[in-house]
Amino acid sequence: MIPLDQAVVARLESHGERFEVLVDPDQAMRIRQGEEIDLEEVVAADSIFSNAAHAERASDEALMKVFKTTEFEPAALRIIQKGEIHLTSEQRRHLIAEKRNRVITFIARNAVNPQSGYPHPPQRIELAMEEARVNIDPFKSVEEQVKEVVKALRPILPIRFEEVRIAVKIPADYAARAYGELQTATTIEQNEWQKDGSWIAVVRIPAGIQEEFYDLINKVSRGNAETRIIERVS
Repeated sequence: MIPLDQAVVARLESHGERFEVLVDPDQAMRIRQGEEIDLEEVVAADSIFSNAAHAERASDEALMKVFKTTEFEPAALRIIQKGEIHLTSEQRRHLIAEKRNRVITFIARNAVNPQSGYPHPPQRIELAMEEARVNIDPFKSVEEQVKEVVKALRPILPIRFEEVRIAVKIPADYAARAYGELQTATTIEQNEWQKDGSWIAVVRIPAGIQEEFYDLINKVSRGNAETRIIERVS
């Protein structure tokens, strides 16, 4: 369990009853975004309160009325997932900054300037977000907010989400390692081992990580790979 002084209140009000759980705000956010986390890593106490500030526990009758159980885990998970998480100002600033950076990184990796075909640098995206006065919600997922952010940025920044399909040929001496690395770093659409031991493939990557991709290819093949862009997909 987390230390009590690091916890905030997650609160759910339903059927005229109030339920509170003491949680770590970062871990609670991960649960709200669909991650499976051991509840012991999220809560500061294994109790459901009606008023956590006064250590008043919710009655079994109230728990049964709303959750149909008196067990801690299912009730606590529902409170975290459906209730309100009350953050301190510092905690809210921290979560917003973290979520903002993740949104910027996502856009930089997955989108390009359609006029040049190259990704926008993260700093340019950040400046455009400031100019557009984009507000980040610490409780919404990155994917959900990216749509809203890009809509706000388009009048300021030409932007398009794009993927690239690339044909790759790796010589036999480096093929096994390259196969393993590219499985992790790309989506392999087609691949075939040649009689001479070399490996050919068609991979798909976000347009914004092309430079990283070519660096990886050069690293695993010591500069001996062949690559060719087949298609850009919007």
